[in-house]
Amino acid sequence: MTDNAANRRDFLTGKALRSNIERAGEELADEIAAADAIPSAGDTVRLATRAMACEFAIIMNPGPADQVMTASAALDHVHELEAQMTVYRDDSELSQVNRRAADEPVEVEASLLELLLQARKIAVETDEAFDPTAGPLIDLWRTCRQAVRLPTNDEIDEQRELTGIEQVDFDEPNRSVSFRKPGVELNLGGIGKGYALDRVGQILLDGGLDNWLFHGGNSSLLARGDHNALGGWPVGLRNPLFPKQRLATVLLRDCALSTSGTGVQHFRLEGERYGHILDPRTGWPADGMLSVTVLASTAAEADALSTAFFVMGVENSQQYCDNRDGIGAILIPPPRRGRTLEPIVCGIPEEVLFFTETP
Repeated sequence: MTDNAANRRDFLTGKALRSNIERAGEELADEIAAADAIPSAGDTVRLATRAMACEFAIIMNPGPADQVMTASAALDHVHELEAQMTVYRDDSELSQVNRRAADEPVEVEASLLELLLQARKIAVETDEAFDPTAGPLIDLWRTCRQAVRLPTNDEIDEQRELTGIEQVDFDEPNRSVSFRKPGVELNLGGIGKGYALDRVGQILLDGGLDNWLFHGGNSSLLARGDHNALGGWPVGLRNPLFPKQRLATVLLRDCALSTSGTGVQHFRLEGERYGHILDPRTGWPADGMLSVTVLASTAAEADALSTAFFVMGVENSQQYCDNRDGIGAILIPPPRRGRTLEPIVCGIPEEVLFFTETP
């Protein structure tokens, strides 16, 4: 029996994937933030699996039994996408590209090429605040963190020579990718979860499921249709200073949301705090924001832009939103007065955003 078949068996017997309809009340938004939500949620059906080092979960309105089978089959595709995109498996398609592309053009699957081209587009539009070639810098900081030290400027400069989207050449007619020097690599960690949500979400729609909320790791979400006659799905946003408190609720419908912050993933050394989100242009952790939430039409775009905006800061992120339709953001810089947050909202209608306390 394959792992995916075992997952489905466990789902049907109530083990790994819970199929029972559960009384959710406030629990739907509590999947995203552990606090009360406004508007409130109702009954839901929830399916989950683990991939990409996080939980992926589909949350649906109660309905006919066949929607459960459709959603379960769709959820299996997350594992296939991980197997294609991960850089932590030698046999993945992306790992093969990274091994060979400095020596010769490497043909890639059509959907993967489309994702890489989207990543390049966002990198260019954000002046490489989002950079899918930042893997060497990420690896350097991971190694130094394990050694409980900071990288030297020389080490950072050495790795920066291997980064930048200009190091990658795309041959669209031949559907191939090549690198300009050895050591360059592609890493889709900043966009891959969102892409998986988009791909599986399309399978759900093709299967006739029109109302659902789908999240990856709680930080990336895609919503379709309605829940509890609210006009969308209520999604809670955590307070970046007090993660157990809710900052706001977004009513999400037919769009995606992604949040980036360093409240959980960081380390301290000699009294200084270093977040996990790097500015690929400098090689050092970005430190000008507490949290960024982005709304966009696709989860891949929201995923990449939440990282980019965290690096870009308030003014450049506002300018980006102002110049593009369909992009909204909640930008939270470090507080100027004590612990009072001052969220900056860009392009999100008031009728879908509910702050727990008025900023």
